[in-house]
Amino acid sequence: MPENQTRLGRIEEEYKKELSHIIGFELKNPNVTGLISVTKVKVTNDLKYAKIYVSILNSKNLKETIAGLKKSAGFIRSELARRVNLRNTPELIFELDDSLEYGARIDTILKEIMPQKGEE
Repeated sequence: MPENQTRLGRIEEEYKKELSHIIGFELKNPNVTGLISVTKVKVTNDLKYAKIYVSILNSKNLKETIAGLKKSAGFIRSELARRVNLRNTPELIFELDDSLEYGARIDTILKEIMPQKGEE
């Protein structure tokens, strides 16, 4: 793995940890509801942009929650800058990661189509 990729990986992990904390404990936006997990962070090589993948469970309104995160990006970014000491703090782009939801849906479908053991 090239030196730069290793560094990017470390930065992404650090951002993921800090963003999880900021979103979970310090964000006071009433539109952001539900359990929000930061599943992945992808930072561009020039550190100008960071794509934040979030999984949202039990939200009152998914669209409102994503919109709320996007609205709060400035606050989240300034908090991130305070905690992670790098020259530049990237612009944050929030994306919904529905892979967990997708997995749960597949589990449900499989349970429905697979006959239960002992029922044969």
